[in-house]
Amino acid sequence: QVQLVESGGGLVQPGGSLRLSCVASGFTFRSYSMYWVRQAPGKGLEWVSSINLSGSITSYADSVKGRFTIFRNNAKNTLYLQMNSLKSDDTAVYYCAKDRAGDSRGQGTLVTVSS
Repeated sequence: QVQLVESGGGLVQPGGSLRLSCVASGFTFRSYSMYWVRQAPGKGLEWVSSINLSGSITSYADSVKGRFTIFRNNAKNTLYLQMNSLKSDDTAVYYCAKDRAGDSRGQGTLVTVSS
C-alpha cells in the first residue's frame, strides 16, 4: 500500500533552517507529481508546494515563496523541502502528499518555530 514517511521536523529559532524528507513506497514515485501541505495549530490543511515528475517544474504558496525549496530524488523515492528564513507562522505539521489537497498524505512531521 502507499506509504509516505516524513522526517526532519523539530524546534528551530526564527530565521533558522530545516530540511524535511519524505520517503515514498507502495507506488511508482517517479510517475507522480508530489506535494507538501501543512496544518498549523487550529487551522485546516494548506498547500505549500508542488513538484512535477522530473523535478523541473515547481510551485509555491505566496507565504513561502523565496524561502522554501522543493526537490526530489527519484532514484531514492524521496521528496524534500528545504525551509530557510523560518517564521513563527511556519509552525505546523508538514505532510508530503500524492495530491494537492493532501488527501493521500503521510503521518506528518512537526515544525515548531520559536525563540
